[in-house]
Amino acid sequence: MSESTADVRQLDSTYSRETRSLLYHAYRHEPSFAFLFNAQRSGYEHRVRATIRELVNQHFLQDLPALGLFIEDRLVGVALITPPQRRLEITESWAWRLRMVFSAGFNCTRRYLEYHQDVQACIPSSAVHVLPLLGIHPEFQGHHLGEQLMTALHAWCAVDESSEGVVLDTGNPNYLEFYKRQGYEEIGEVAVGPVREHVFFHAKPEVSAAVMA
Repeated sequence: MSESTADVRQLDSTYSRETRSLLYHAYRHEPSFAFLFNAQRSGYEHRVRATIRELVNQHFLQDLPALGLFIEDRLVGVALITPPQRRLEITESWAWRLRMVFSAGFNCTRRYLEYHQDVQACIPSSAVHVLPLLGIHPEFQGHHLGEQLMTALHAWCAVDESSEGVVLDTGNPNYLEFYKRQGYEEIGEVAVGPVREHVFFHAKPEVSAAVMA
């Protein structure tokens, strides 16, 4: 499979179900999620699925942007984007908290909120795009699709004159070199139980190519 077979499109809520499914498969084996949602206890996959559902639903409910990578109309990669001027923290939504408590449990919700707040504290400025969730479906990893998605993402964010760059985080050591190759610099580290969550920043690039309308 070549990179040219994939294309990037902006997503809306009609892609919510596909987005939730893809991100569930992308995140269910992530070290941070394993701690946050207690992988040692039965029902782990249900808690991960419920959390992804609530995060994606809240994202589209707020009409926030998302980019999708497609191969022959199949969604194979997703990046949820929170622009600087549109940020409403999930910690401020009591409805979201209640849904999380009922679906993922009180302790897991508390852990997630603490993790989220610690990551937010590392963000250098309010004038950045934040990527709360992004991933390539495991079936399509290893084909340089992540690079294509990130290139499109950076170009999309760069047209926002109010933005100073992009922030994301990961607790997966396998992704550290990948993000560094994409131009990210580590700006913080958060303890998620035994996992070290790394917070990365990518400065706003010059707009030098056509950007998706």
